[in-house]
Amino acid sequence: MKTNNMYYFPVFFLFLLFIFPFQDEEKYSKMRKNMVEHQLKTRDITDPKVLDAMSKVKRHLFVDDKLKNAAHNDHPLPIGEEQTISQPYIVALMTQLLDVKPDEKILEIGTGSGYQAAVLSELADSVFTIEIIEKLAKMAEKRLKNLGYHNVKVKYGDGYYGWKEHAPYDAIIITAAADNISPILVEQLKEGGRILLPLGGTNYWQTLTIAAKKDGKLTNIRRLSDVIFVPMTGEILKKK
Repeated sequence: MKTNNMYYFPVFFLFLLFIFPFQDEEKYSKMRKNMVEHQLKTRDITDPKVLDAMSKVKRHLFVDDKLKNAAHNDHPLPIGEEQTISQPYIVALMTQLLDVKPDEKILEIGTGSGYQAAVLSELADSVFTIEIIEKLAKMAEKRLKNLGYHNVKVKYGDGYYGWKEHAPYDAIIITAAADNISPILVEQLKEGGRILLPLGGTNYWQTLTIAAKKDGKLTNIRRLSDVIFVPMTGEILKKK
C-alpha cells in the first residue's frame, strides 16, 4: 500500500510546535528554582513570601530573547536605552526590605522592564509604576498586561513628581540612584509608610536606604548595604 507522506510532515511540525514551549517552560522553571535555592536562600533572603514571588515571576520574559538563557544569572542585564534589569538578589533584597502586606498600595519609580513591579504585584494589592523613558514604559505596560499582572498600572513620566491621583501609598520604592529624595514623594507617602532607594552619588555607588514617615517627615533612616544603580533622571538632576 502506498503512503502519502504529504500529511505526515505537517502533523510532525505541529507536534514540534506543541511540545517545544512546554520544554522551554520546564527549562526556565528549573532555572528559577536554581536561582532561588543558590542565589537567594544561601544569602539573607528568608521571607517565604518573597521567595515564592521570585519563584513565580518568569524572569526570562522580561529580557530580550537573546538573553533569556542568562536571565537568572547573578548579575544585572541590559534592557536597552542604557538601562538594566537588576540582578535577582537585589530585586529580592529590596522586596524583602519593603515588607509588603497583601492589602497595600505600592509606588515604584523606575519601571524598567517591569520585573520588579511584577514581583511586588505578587505581594501587594496594587502597584503603580512610573518610567521616564517612553519606549521602556510602553514595552513594560504591554508585557505586564500580556502576562496577566492586572494589578499593576504603568505611567510614562518623571518619577520625581510621583503619581498624585493614586496617593497616598503604603510604600515607595525607587529603583534608580538619587542623591536626594523628592519632597513630593514624601508627601504622597502615607503616614507610617516606608520609602526605599539607592541613595548617594550617581557616578559610582550608593547605599540602599530605607526610611519611615512620621509627622510628615522621614525618620528612622537606616543605611543598609552598598549597591550600584543607574542614575535617576529628570527633575531630580536640577535639585543637586
